[in-house]
Amino acid sequence: MTATPAPSLWVGNASGFYGDRLGAVHEMLTEGAVDVLTGDYLAELTMAILGRDQLADPGRGYARTFLRQMRECLAIIMERRVRVVTNAGGLNPRGLADKLTELAEGLGFEPRIACVTGDDLLDRAEELDLGGPLTANAYLGAFGIARCLDAGADIVVTGRVTDASLAVGPAVSHFGWTRDDLDALAGATVAGHVIECGTQATGGNYALTRELAGRDLDHPGFPIAEIGADGSSVITKHARTQGAVTVGTVTAQLVYEVAGARYPGPDVTTRLDTVRLTQEADDRVRISGVVGEAPPPDLKVGLTGISGFRNDVEFLITGLDARAKAELAERQMRAALAGSPPAELGFEFVPARDPHGDTQDEATARLRVVARDHDPAAIGRRFGAAAVELALGSYAGFHLTSPPRDARPDGVAVTHTLVPAAEVGHTVITPEGVRENVAHPEHTRELTEVPEPPLPEPPPAGPTRLAPLGLVLGARSGDKGADANVGVWATSDEAWRWLAHTLTVEALREILPETADLKVTRHLLPRLRAANFWIEGILAPGTARREGQDPQAKGLGEWLRARRVPIPESLLAEHPEPTRPPSDPAEPPNPQSEESP
Repeated sequence: MTATPAPSLWVGNASGFYGDRLGAVHEMLTEGAVDVLTGDYLAELTMAILGRDQLADPGRGYARTFLRQMRECLAIIMERRVRVVTNAGGLNPRGLADKLTELAEGLGFEPRIACVTGDDLLDRAEELDLGGPLTANAYLGAFGIARCLDAGADIVVTGRVTDASLAVGPAVSHFGWTRDDLDALAGATVAGHVIECGTQATGGNYALTRELAGRDLDHPGFPIAEIGADGSSVITKHARTQGAVTVGTVTAQLVYEVAGARYPGPDVTTRLDTVRLTQEADDRVRISGVVGEAPPPDLKVGLTGISGFRNDVEFLITGLDARAKAELAERQMRAALAGSPPAELGFEFVPARDPHGDTQDEATARLRVVARDHDPAAIGRRFGAAAVELALGSYAGFHLTSPPRDARPDGVAVTHTLVPAAEVGHTVITPEGVRENVAHPEHTRELTEVPEPPLPEPPPAGPTRLAPLGLVLGARSGDKGADANVGVWATSDEAWRWLAHTLTVEALREILPETADLKVTRHLLPRLRAANFWIEGILAPGTARREGQDPQAKGLGEWLRARRVPIPESLLAEHPEPTRPPSDPAEPPNPQSEESP
């Protein structure tokens, strides 16, 4: 290590996405102390939202809620000398920095504001063979942020940097790390990855809620990483805030939106299979032992584009003969649109919970009609009007959920590509307005997969019973462009042995039919008692997942946990199945054997 040991750097995070809790910045500043406050606003889809904003007004392209938060909290920030690092600059970091300067002057403050740019490649899309995207942004690293802080910045505004860089940059500046301090950079990257999604590290979105019984999870506090000079850290939260920080909550975030055991970044490739977690005390989890390797020579570039337009209408169908009624409505809609049909027209029938149910809602089925076209006029109000015109000449009890409306963008196509780092500028604008270039790493290493580690000893044979997988395993899932990951972890050594031997790629394909024809790669992380499944193409246009209700795969892990599989009785004894309320209909059986796998 080249850095001189120094006290821990306390880095708190107050935003996990554009739209996160507006009052979190104030909470983090008033509930306790932090040295640095970060804010992550840039999910992949957010880039497209900002791109559409900029089409309407070139002066936009940044997260405007950040300005509202600074209006409320800048006085506290200046008084307590908390440094702020945020990627809220989005597509226009200089524009946000200018607006922030105006805001501060109006409030009577003079914070030193710097920004990081160079990530936006849209003007070079043709040159770099990126196609015709709405946005094109390279993921920059932490050393530009560090340079801004070294130059005395109170607030650093960036464009697209890796989420973890918001925490790594301050640590680089504070401890004086160089690009050769790979283990320290990797340790801080892990800390940054854990806190980047806010309350997902403090009990939010946590699958194994029974572990947190007795903890108030209604309003979980945001996380803090106490980063040490060697890159190790403690994940915690302000003492008076709700939520919980446990090995489980940290594990859940560690396996979120990762592809494998090697976690590549612009400054370091982090070996997630080296991470050790220790519950030091209540709400204090230590991260140690992280190994870093030289980063890959290329930078990831996120590309977004609007994938046409869509409109939909939903028929409500109550009582008897629901499917026949739906078939009539479908024939009538197809005939009404035959003169100028949409490029795509889909019909989905959702049966009633019980056609003879105790309430009308229970007895109501739905026919959802979705139209897609590159021309919004082709599927605008005329499409909805075609449904309304059937009102008095269709099935008995005809009614719709909403009146006709205009077409809207059909979501966002998100893809990734790689560009040599040397092709991407990394520029800082210091508080004095001086532009400086930040060099990319000299030493790189091509990214390769880590060989799967040896399996643990197999669990002892014994009787099994069909039960939901989630009784014994936690899971968290998320999207990366057209791909998705599902991270699964166990809370005991016995459950880990069963997981490692039982939940194979072949088993996953059987349990989750959506993955049957897709490339799935499993990566075991023994120190976390976890397995990560990387599922390629599950969110690509035209797949069942993209057409379904979860286009970002956020619920895929919970769908996996809900599936009934043969589980050893010895594990189920530790995690009994909750009693189903009498009003809950029995689940359909999963067509799998009750014999031990």
